Parts: sequence; structure tokens; C-alpha cells
Amino acid sequence: MDSPLFALMLATTGDATKLLLEMFLVFASAKLLAEVAERLRQPPVVGELAAGVLLGPAVLGWVRPNDLLSVLADLGVMFLLFRVGLELRDFRLTKVGANALAVAVVGVVVPFLAGWGLMVALGHPRIEAVFVGAALVATSVGITARVLAAKGLLDHQASKIILAAAIIDDVLGLLVLAVVSSSASGTLNLVELCTTAALAVAFTFLVAQWGTRTMEKIVPKLESRMRSGEGQFTLAMLAVFGLSLLAVYAGVAAIIGAFLAGMALAKSVDHRVHEMTTGVTELLVPFFLVGIGLHLDVTALKDPGMLVLAVAVTALACATKFIGCGLGALRMGWRDATRIGIGMMPRGEVGMVVAQIGLGLGVIAPGIYGVVVLMSIATTVIAPPLLQLAYRDLIRVEAEGQALPRVG
Repeated sequence: MDSPLFALMLATTGDATKLLLEMFLVFASAKLLAEVAERLRQPPVVGELAAGVLLGPAVLGWVRPNDLLSVLADLGVMFLLFRVGLELRDFRLTKVGANALAVAVVGVVVPFLAGWGLMVALGHPRIEAVFVGAALVATSVGITARVLAAKGLLDHQASKIILAAAIIDDVLGLLVLAVVSSSASGTLNLVELCTTAALAVAFTFLVAQWGTRTMEKIVPKLESRMRSGEGQFTLAMLAVFGLSLLAVYAGVAAIIGAFLAGMALAKSVDHRVHEMTTGVTELLVPFFLVGIGLHLDVTALKDPGMLVLAVAVTALACATKFIGCGLGALRMGWRDATRIGIGMMPRGEVGMVVAQIGLGLGVIAPGIYGVVVLMSIATTVIAPPLLQLAYRDLIRVEAEGQALPRVG
């Protein structure tokens, strides 16, 4: 419910002051609830997501989604994936390509068919059912990456499979969305679709395969000619924004470009760049996580039928990614298959984008939009504690290793 005090404060302040107040509320609440989550032995990301639900229209109504917060959120997830890429010094997409491809393909087909089948079985229009299926295809790698990075688990084989599969999933998911959106608007162009697919695959493969070696040659030469301070950080920022922009033009998400930029620079920059990137990431990521929680729409839950449907779609979303991606990784053993299945569960902002496109095209009802948004947020909140549980043995080993006294 809205607070009269905060409503008065927001109504009597200028635009700049209002934005500063919202930024303060978002950052402070995210860090406060992250601390609470840590003390409850839960991943901090759970607290940051809960801060968005608490501040947003669903509970207090102090902060509502707006353009500035959306920009900060986009920058937050970009820098999160860039930082993750920087930590992967020995990561090669081609080394895990076969397993990651199997995980991604099965993890796209199973959720799509299940979501579409459920909605058709319940009597919803076929195009609406297709959009719900497309929303279930999505994976928000930022959430899983946040949990794994915080626990120092990015170098584990299952973690690398999750990251690689999420990249492939992003390409496949965007192609599915392009087909669905084009079909809904009656403008399906197979030549354009195939061109987009080829560009997306080529961009991702080329940067992943040769980006590191290219940067190892370019960065030292450019840095030696620079006279301004923090030359490596300047080059890193040019790389992250440049490759993010190229990724969008190539037909994939900007965060994939940011991740690939981090991978390419992992062996070319020193610890100072890592420290500065961590600082920027810690500033911006709360806006990304809180922004997801801000979109919770409780009006969809007032109808008991929609509430039941939301629970059913959420359960289906969790089960299909867990089973589908887990089956794709089964050759690695059941432990890693479990970790990968859970790691691919969060839909986050990606699922909401699909729902917004469907709503904008007029092919899904507002109630179904609310169901998809709730599913996106619920899977994003459910996954981190399950992921921590699945990695508990590795987390324990990591903690014990850090606790060992240094010799000499």
C-alpha cells in the first residue's frame, strides 16, 4: 500500500530530487536486504530481489519502474556479465560447446512445447499460447552469474556449461521471439530471419574464439601510447560498450557482448581493472535486481483463476528448465546435471520482455501478461537458494580453502 508520507515527499520535490530519492531508496534497500539474506544464510541476490518487490507497486508503492531506473538496470546487468567474463581466464566456448549446445537446445524445446501445450489445453488462443511458450524459453544468466561469482564458483565445469549454454540460449531465444513476433504481426521474413541468425552465431563465435588473442596483442600497444591515467580501464570500457553495441547490431543481447568483452580482456588487463570493474558493478547491479522486483503485478492475482494459472506456469517453468537442461547435461553426472538444470531456471527480465512484446502487439491479455511477469520474478527468486544448495559441497570446500592459514 502507498505511504502518505512518501507520496507527499515525491509530490513536493522536483524531478531531479525525486530521481535521487528513488536511487537512494533502491540502493539502500537492496544492500540492507542483501545483508539480511546473508545472515539468514541465503544468497544476497534474494534480498536484492525482495527489495524491489517491497519498494514497488506490489507492496509499499514508493518506487515505480521508470526510464532512468531501466537504464541503470541495463548497465548493471552489462557490468555484471562483463565482470564475470573477466574472471574466466581459461574459458573457451569451444571446449564446452557440445555439452552447452545440448543443454541449450533441450532447454529451449522442452519449455516452449510445455508452455504452449498447457495454454492450448486450457483453451487460450494459439498465438497467446505461443507467446507464453516463448517466455518460458528465456534464461536470465545474470542471476545465476551473480550467485556463482559471489561464491567463487565460476571456474567449475558446471558453471562454465551454464554460462556457455545461456549464451546459446540467448541466440535461440531471440530467434524464437523473432519468429513468434513476426508471425503475430503477419510480417514473417525468412531471409531476414536467417541473416539475423547467421550474424548472431558468427559474431558470438568469432569474438569467443579469437577475442582473447586479439586483445593480448592490441591492449599493450595502445596502453603504451596513452598518456592519461587508468589507460587499461579506459580500453576496457571501450571494449565493453563497443562489443555490447555490436552484439545488438548482430542480433543478440547487449549483455552477451559485455560478457564476451570480459572474456577477451581476461588475460590482457591487470588486477586494477578487476577492482575498478567490481566497484562499478557493485554500484549498478542492485538497480538491475531491484528493477525485476519492481515489475511484480499483484492485480493479476486478484482473480483466483489467474492465481492458479500463475502457480501452474511457474511450476512448469521450473520443471521444464530443470528437467530439459538437466537431461542435456546428464552425461556429466547427476550432480552437475542438477546444478546446470537449476542454474538455467531464472527467467528474470528476459521473460518480462517477451510478455511486454506480446502485450504491445495485442496478442496476449493483460491478465496473461501479469502471469508471465509473476513467473519471471518467481523463478528468479526460487533459483538462487536452490543453486546454493546444489553447490553446497563446492561452497564448503571453497570456504575451507579460504580459511586455511598461509604458510611463510
